[in-house]
Amino acid sequence: MARILFVLSGADHWTLSDGSAHPTGFWAEEAVAPYRAFKAAGHTITVATPGGVVPTADPASLAPDANGGQQSAELMAASLARMDELRHPLKLSEVDAADYDAVFYPGGHGPMEDLVADRESGALLTAALNSGKPLGVVCHGPAALLATRRADGSSPFSGYALTAFTNTEENQAGLAERAPWLLQDRLMEMGVHFREGDPWAPKVVVDRNLYTGQNPASAAPLADRLVEALRG
Repeated sequence: MARILFVLSGADHWTLSDGSAHPTGFWAEEAVAPYRAFKAAGHTITVATPGGVVPTADPASLAPDANGGQQSAELMAASLARMDELRHPLKLSEVDAADYDAVFYPGGHGPMEDLVADRESGALLTAALNSGKPLGVVCHGPAALLATRRADGSSPFSGYALTAFTNTEENQAGLAERAPWLLQDRLMEMGVHFREGDPWAPKVVVDRNLYTGQNPASAAPLADRLVEALRG
């Protein structure tokens, strides 16, 4: 049995380029699908957020059109309600990556608001990467990688192959023109080797102990790869 740390955004909005607050949080599927996979494999999960705030699910991620219909949306909401760990998160400042066998970051636009500049999260990601243990990050979750810094100002993730929510997907989702910046652009500026798949189709990229998924549809296959890695 492995101990897995889920790090979620504590934000409930994303500040757009015009200064307006776009309601957001974590994307439900990107937490629920991995949670199910890890629990089914017998692993335990601990949740941490900045300041220990209870994380907010992006309301759009619970809508019928994001879940293939009303019935599936209700099942998604019910699954979230059963995730007791979400209601009792640790503070990131209280977390030591060495206490866990894997670390996982769900996405949603929330990380674009808070984790992108969170030094405690950046230090945790660096420790997780350096540990050699599986580190999983999906969709907009890689925004948190932008908070990682070496002493020379570079990121420890520079030179890694990874994927994340693409500019094409952000455009198709209707938010690119209002976004203060785009995740794919920032990651490429950081020096990663960005791997872009077809919009909205599952894509997982593995480079050493870093496991990344492009979009919500990638969350389940990404979790499956992490479960395989934890089997050793």
